[in-house]
Amino acid sequence: MDAQIPTAGLRGWVFELFRSAGASAHEAELGAHHLVEANLTGHDSHGVGMAPRYIASLLAGELQWGRPIKVVTDGGSLLVVDGQGGLGQSVGQQAMALAIERAQQHGCAVLALRHAHHLGRIGHWAEQAIAAGLASVHFTNVVAPKPAVAPHGGAQARFVTNPFTVGLPVPGHAPIVLDFATSAIAQGKVRVAYNRGESTPPGSLIDAQGLPTDNPAVLFETQDGQFGALRTMGAHKGSALAITCELLAGALSGGLTMHPGCALPKVGVWNNMLAIVFDPTRMGTGEAFEHQAREFMAWVRSARLAPDNTDGAILMPGDAERQSRVDRSRTIAIDPTTLQQLDDAAAAVAGRFGLSPGPLSALDRGCA
Repeated sequence: MDAQIPTAGLRGWVFELFRSAGASAHEAELGAHHLVEANLTGHDSHGVGMAPRYIASLLAGELQWGRPIKVVTDGGSLLVVDGQGGLGQSVGQQAMALAIERAQQHGCAVLALRHAHHLGRIGHWAEQAIAAGLASVHFTNVVAPKPAVAPHGGAQARFVTNPFTVGLPVPGHAPIVLDFATSAIAQGKVRVAYNRGESTPPGSLIDAQGLPTDNPAVLFETQDGQFGALRTMGAHKGSALAITCELLAGALSGGLTMHPGCALPKVGVWNNMLAIVFDPTRMGTGEAFEHQAREFMAWVRSARLAPDNTDGAILMPGDAERQSRVDRSRTIAIDPTTLQQLDDAAAAVAGRFGLSPGPLSALDRGCA
């Protein structure tokens, strides 16, 4: 049965975990807030379940605390910055703040961020731009110890989940936040299913022979020395978008891409991101945009609901996350395997640094 962890207590525990491992209060706060926010939005794949991997990456000498971004290319509205292996939640915030500043100055900024440790839920960075009244488009690639996603038509993994993200402020309405992995489901969602002993949705995975399967173990347990793989979303369309993300974010930024010639991490996850950040008010279409957006969204929402619609409405991008924040505002469910991994991470930190927040399981308010 799942543990029910108070949301505020969970945020405080992750903060103390990172502080005990040597992070500054500022970085620990950024990391804890971002990870718990991912859980709050319903994306457990990018939530606190990633913290054990962060700790393992830190102990392996990959993740580095206290790294400022380094500006490599400064063309005013065109920027290349290096995260220097720093905590993604910190270097991502720094890089986006710089891009926002330049977009406010020039109307538009193109940012390439390379060599960041795991950036977490990329929608978070779109929301940072939205909070400043700006729109953004993000292409991100993932560099991990091994590939996890097969290209369309392939029976072996060649890249990872490479997300595509768009954030758009809409006057008078909730913003649009589109954020999805280019794989059929996020790799972290396979991890969550594996930890829970559940199946994955049909069409999400292939086994080591390239045959369809709903068993998440194929990503984590070998079959005759081979792993299975995720499929791309939308068949060839998702595959093409994943490849585009790899080239725009990984190659064009001067970062890494997934191939045997690169020095892939042993434990952690690296991200590179290309973000286009712009001020929609500078386009001079504000009144027309507001009218067209309002009328179009109302028209879309007016569609008769399909018989299998379980949401009770037609949702706009970002609606599900907003509802999840309400539903999870008091407690967040953590499956037993993930809970044990978090307790083990706290013990590992105590063993290395002599400090620890103690086991997260001590905060369990009971089983669901």
